[in-house]
Amino acid sequence: MYRVTTPDTTELQNRHAGNRSSALLTDKYELTMLEAALKDGTAHRTCAFEVFTRRLPNERRYGVVAGIPRVLCAIRDFVFTEEQLAELDFLSPETIDYLRNYRFTGDIDGYREGELYFPNSPILTVRGTFAECVILETVVLSILNADSAVASAAARMVTAAAGRSIIEMGSRRTHEYAAVTAARAAYLAGFDATSNLEAAKRYGIPSTGTAAHAWTLLHTHPDGSPDEASAFRAQVEAHGQGTTLLVDTYDITQGVATAIDVAGSELGAVRIDSGDLGVVSRQVRRQLDDLGATNTKIVVSSDLDEFAIAALRSEPVDIFGVGTSVVTGSGAPTAGLVYKLVEVEGQPVSKRARGKESRGGAKGAIRIFRNTGTAIDEVTYPLGGDLPEVGDHSYVQLSIPMVRDGELVGEIPALTESRDYLAQQLVTLPWEGLALTRDEPALSVRHTT
Repeated sequence: MYRVTTPDTTELQNRHAGNRSSALLTDKYELTMLEAALKDGTAHRTCAFEVFTRRLPNERRYGVVAGIPRVLCAIRDFVFTEEQLAELDFLSPETIDYLRNYRFTGDIDGYREGELYFPNSPILTVRGTFAECVILETVVLSILNADSAVASAAARMVTAAAGRSIIEMGSRRTHEYAAVTAARAAYLAGFDATSNLEAAKRYGIPSTGTAAHAWTLLHTHPDGSPDEASAFRAQVEAHGQGTTLLVDTYDITQGVATAIDVAGSELGAVRIDSGDLGVVSRQVRRQLDDLGATNTKIVVSSDLDEFAIAALRSEPVDIFGVGTSVVTGSGAPTAGLVYKLVEVEGQPVSKRARGKESRGGAKGAIRIFRNTGTAIDEVTYPLGGDLPEVGDHSYVQLSIPMVRDGELVGEIPALTESRDYLAQQLVTLPWEGLALTRDEPALSVRHTT
């Protein structure tokens, strides 16, 4: 079994979403295919399914694998309850009996969380009978597509920020539970904190927060005129001088002056959420310095994505607050991953439809590096077969055993370990592979037989 010792991987100890089965997190056709396979005798053929993408979405030149612990948890919890079975009245009694006793008993190999992937990388290989593998398709893809989309977008933002802090603050822009897993994926990719308290509790992510414009608007004089100073004073009294004051509710220049007048020159930070952030941040930095608040940081938010962050890289911004673009995967709510049958009874099978081709056979992969540590190639090979020749180059094996005979094997890294691992992998990309404008994927995937 995986050894679980950190709060980052509690989903492998406790059933997610309140101890509920994951078995209905699927599409109806998975179960109707199962029923047909049970009737025609093909259900128990040994098969291999592979998760991969044919292309990278948007401007990306690499993808980030995220959600592996959540996938393993969901597969473990893919157990039908009697209440669930009672709802499946479109299935025969024989199929219901199969589902009543269903447990995944096959093997899973794949890329560890935090690994980079490219078009046709064999990210996950699921082997077992057709019946036990096919009904996992939807839940596996729903987790990996969502988490990998967020992590891939977030990693680009971290690169664009060039060492400056980024806070995830997009909870209100997505489903309430998707917000939690998006915060996890963003932290994996290098974000420093989240505003989401459930994500902080569940995954041990640092939490942070400032204040909304409503807080400033709440404070008015008896005649109804704004009383920004009272709002700032109350916040400082409640949370200390290190707090962050939102200064753009009214006039930004006056807001900064009031903030320093109330909090003093050791105010922690001011936040700007509107306007031309480049121009405004320069003006605010000059004003803060002139007021003696040289250590007061500048936090900016307002529809930031990796391109906006890159444009602000030369400005005096200390912290970026990112919402919509990260929780929606920077405009790509899915990573484009698919789950395809690639082997039946040991024989490769492949889809040939134009634009949706697949390559047959269960595959593992290695990544090859120059002596400088720069990745130059990714090569697949038949899973369980000999590794490709690499000459004088070094390599790492990307496909690692995760499940054998239905049981978890090895040790799953903590979220913080996977976060560090991803940071190390990004450094191995050729420098042009980190560019935000797209040419080709940073690496190509070469297949051997």
